[in-house]
Amino acid sequence: MLFRSKLAALFPSRLKRKGKCQQQINRIPDLGILPVLKCWPHDGGRFITLPMVHTMHPETASANVGMYRMQILNKNTTAMHWQRHKTGANHFEAWRRTGKKMPVSVALGGDPVYTYAATAPLPENINEYILAGFLRKKRVNLVKCITNDLFVPEDADIIIEGFVNPSEDLVWEGPFGDHTGFYSLADWYPKFHVTCITHSHKAVYPATIVGIPPQEDSWIAKATERLFLSPVKLTLQPEIEDFHMPDAGIAHNLVIIKINKSYPGQGMKVINSLSGAGQLMFTKYMIVVSGEIDIRDYKSLLHHVFENTDFTMDLSFTYGPLDVLDHSSDNFSFGGKAGVDATIKLPEENSGRNNISNSDNCDISNLKVDILESDIIKSYNIDLIIANLPIIILSVDRSQDSDVIEKVKGLFRTKDIEGICRLILVVDHTVDITDMFMVAWQILGNTDPRRDHEFISPLSVLIDCTIKAYRKGGFPRKWPNVVCSGSETISSIDQKWSSFGIGTFINSPSNRYLRLGRKGSDEILVD
Repeated sequence: MLFRSKLAALFPSRLKRKGKCQQQINRIPDLGILPVLKCWPHDGGRFITLPMVHTMHPETASANVGMYRMQILNKNTTAMHWQRHKTGANHFEAWRRTGKKMPVSVALGGDPVYTYAATAPLPENINEYILAGFLRKKRVNLVKCITNDLFVPEDADIIIEGFVNPSEDLVWEGPFGDHTGFYSLADWYPKFHVTCITHSHKAVYPATIVGIPPQEDSWIAKATERLFLSPVKLTLQPEIEDFHMPDAGIAHNLVIIKINKSYPGQGMKVINSLSGAGQLMFTKYMIVVSGEIDIRDYKSLLHHVFENTDFTMDLSFTYGPLDVLDHSSDNFSFGGKAGVDATIKLPEENSGRNNISNSDNCDISNLKVDILESDIIKSYNIDLIIANLPIIILSVDRSQDSDVIEKVKGLFRTKDIEGICRLILVVDHTVDITDMFMVAWQILGNTDPRRDHEFISPLSVLIDCTIKAYRKGGFPRKWPNVVCSGSETISSIDQKWSSFGIGTFINSPSNRYLRLGRKGSDEILVD
């Protein structure tokens, strides 16, 4: 009873008065009063990037707060980018069936925990302000909007009220330089009509800029790792000890899970269970480990994975839903996934297992002469092999030879490489193969795990991590370029740096990635 009482004290409360967020009321709304940013050169316009979008189901009255970017169309309309997997989109479809307009209100600012709660991977129909109250240890006070019946935080800075008409034609939204590090391409989304803008007397407009990781959203992912470990253990898999979403994997491309293993097959059991759990359904690569291993020490983690993984037995490939922002799959929001059981194997799991020990003294001289120095390979990195990790990174120019991946596979099939290399990663020639973060981000972003892996020997796998726009036969979808600042912006900031008074000069991060773009900085698509 005491626990219930304490929990109830954290539930949101509806006030019967106006809130701080309604000190100024603009019934003739003009979004031009807000300093909305155009973040990247090829964005389709200016975007509100930290909106807490409030919706309600028309039948159950269950409320939801989600974060969906909003492109400014004119002074009183925006696009509303709620993706097909999101609760906002579910509410939209429910309102469509009623034939009525859908009330929508957008909160900006207030307690920063509201922003986090709007992004948190909560189960549907769990109120985000319950989580916010729990995190800040006091309830969230809500007030009714002026022009619709939705409730918003009393202490928000700005509220944008309005509606979406489900019977209205969709609008063309995007492109947008997204948190994937690539442009998400334009598509059709609902139009949001603004009926009123309210704000506090000293309102602050909040915004974030996403792009090539790590950006601010990476820290939100780190918070999720800590906050949701206990709920996942309690409700899904009690054997989970830790999980980690590396920055290069942009939260859903790679998840590493550590378990307390006690019986054979437990690693695969965890993979199968979590692959459909909440936001983990979008995960492309899921690696499960056990034992005394720090899953944030990547070098040690890689050693552990290779010591405990037989590719012929410990890889599982499936199809399933992907985030709509994923550009690598042949089909929109649907593609391949891979699970890797890298747990320490028990005696019952050793039957038929290959000898997977790695040699401390790999002789790569013949490999270098016969394969790596071939004309079709633009560069190679064997630093990981030197560190006793059986991984080679190669770069090729697929834009000049659409059949180059098959040629690379042919080169490796002519040699006995199992004692030297178990994983061959092939990236584009524009990738700096000495930059492990860049390599990892490109691998995770540009691959469909099921489509792009191939065994070139019983124990060795090659993964094609190149741009698929250049593959033989072409690609059925548009392939976006990476997100970088334009050369004019970089030059302008460089010239103004000393006047900012913010310390030692820092080169634009975009300078590292401009070479990854194709057809120059004026193109959004790879052709």
